[in-house]
Amino acid sequence: MKLSTFKSAGKFSLLLLTLIVALMLVGCGGEEKKEAEKAAPAPEAPAKVTLKLAMDADPVSLDPHVQLSGGMLQYSHMVFDSLVRYDQDMNFVPRLAEKWERIDDLTMRFYLRKGVKFHSGNDFTAEDVVFTIDRLKKSDDYKGLFEPFVGATVVDTHTVDLVTKKPYGLVLNMATYVFPMDKMFYSGTDDKGKAKDLIIKTDYSFANENESGTGPFVVTQREQGVKTVFTRFADYWDKNGNIEEIVLSPIKNDATRVAALLSGDVDFIMPVPPQDLDRIKSTDGLKLITMSGSRIITFQLNQQRNPALADAKVRQAMAYAYDNNGVVEKIMKGFATAASQMSPKGYVGHNENLPLRFDLEKAKALMAESGYPDGFEATMIAPNNRYVNDEKIAEAFVSMMSKIGIKISLKTMPKAQYWDEFDAQAADIQMIGWHSDTEDSGNFYEFLSMCRNAETGYGQYNSGNYCNARVDELTLAAQTETDPAKRAADCQEVEKIQYDEAGFIPLHWQNLSWASKSGMNTEEIVNVMNFPYFGDLVIK
Repeated sequence: MKLSTFKSAGKFSLLLLTLIVALMLVGCGGEEKKEAEKAAPAPEAPAKVTLKLAMDADPVSLDPHVQLSGGMLQYSHMVFDSLVRYDQDMNFVPRLAEKWERIDDLTMRFYLRKGVKFHSGNDFTAEDVVFTIDRLKKSDDYKGLFEPFVGATVVDTHTVDLVTKKPYGLVLNMATYVFPMDKMFYSGTDDKGKAKDLIIKTDYSFANENESGTGPFVVTQREQGVKTVFTRFADYWDKNGNIEEIVLSPIKNDATRVAALLSGDVDFIMPVPPQDLDRIKSTDGLKLITMSGSRIITFQLNQQRNPALADAKVRQAMAYAYDNNGVVEKIMKGFATAASQMSPKGYVGHNENLPLRFDLEKAKALMAESGYPDGFEATMIAPNNRYVNDEKIAEAFVSMMSKIGIKISLKTMPKAQYWDEFDAQAADIQMIGWHSDTEDSGNFYEFLSMCRNAETGYGQYNSGNYCNARVDELTLAAQTETDPAKRAADCQEVEKIQYDEAGFIPLHWQNLSWASKSGMNTEEIVNVMNFPYFGDLVIK
């Protein structure tokens, strides 16, 4: 072989060998790469946007019609959705109803949003609105509110009429409390053989333990009094807000609730106790939002249960013995407005001629003139986690009444237990707070002042059994009165009658407060009704 041929063959062999080695290395590298890929952790999923929420109590049921209360309406705005709702300026804005019009004096027509799904997957239609109105009229708590309505009528799949018995100017106000329920889901019988649409306060019912609303959140876990988990409904029609999960922890103790926010254990609390307002306001990373409120806090005096409370002079003496301003200043730390009547300033029934009346000497003189000059004994109940400082207020009331010879045995309890006792009228004196469902004076009278009527629902929360035919007459007249001046005069006369007779003891209008971490649009979702629209909450 020539030398040149050998050199060429050697070069070729060398190139071939290099190529083989390279291919082997590539193969090995590929295997190593695969092994490395197997060993590497998978990319982390984006963190779930979770709101850790602490309230002073949690919903008593999953059935929105089982109780007319602030807590249950807060729940309803999370899990269900109303036909219309208020914005922060108290204007009506569309929700499940996109628009509405008055057809005649008795009929308001609502045009429903299309493409809305219930949590069950069922389509939302006019049939669900009719089903809901019928159910509201059967609810012990709601039938008084909806007594002016004949009912609802289907026009077509996405159009429904709300029909009243007489001309009624508050149809849209009432539509804010129509949270359509899933007719298909709540119809028929459950596995216990009971009708699914039964409304039962204190025992098992399908609706108490199951829900199908159209709202932004589905209840995915619930342990009463411990924790409720709300998960974002994937098919929710409104795309505002970015909260994917809410973990609600009921924390009734004020100090514990505030401490949880300060430590970062929760992101949002309601309410904020008056004594901690300044502390939260001055803490970096937190924000405080407050509003003047219209919820009246009162004590009702059961004139049927305790004969002494049927004596008008006794009731008047008690009203004069209660120091409204003192409680607002010392217990509420100024975070309330002392009240002498139900209607706050700005409501049509507010009567400027009804002054606060704390006068201990006058109270003693009235007791001396009454049929109980030596005093008497009475029982009393109050919640300890429903209203701001409710237990402390009750204790102060007991102390004040002792100064005019009234010895009161007080029992306080958590909200979850309280309402059953309240409904049973378990005590002579009972505390209740009321925010007008219609943002109107008439609602106070319909539920708290009118003679109790189980058939109509009027006086449903009048546990004092106060009854005055003129109050009933004026309240019913105000429902259909279209002259604003005449209607205002009727409502103001109701306030004057109640004041003169001391039908109840008005305490104060409770202010509202919320606190959260910074980086949330908290100030945009809260309102004077105290029903935060958590579906619109954004955490940055």
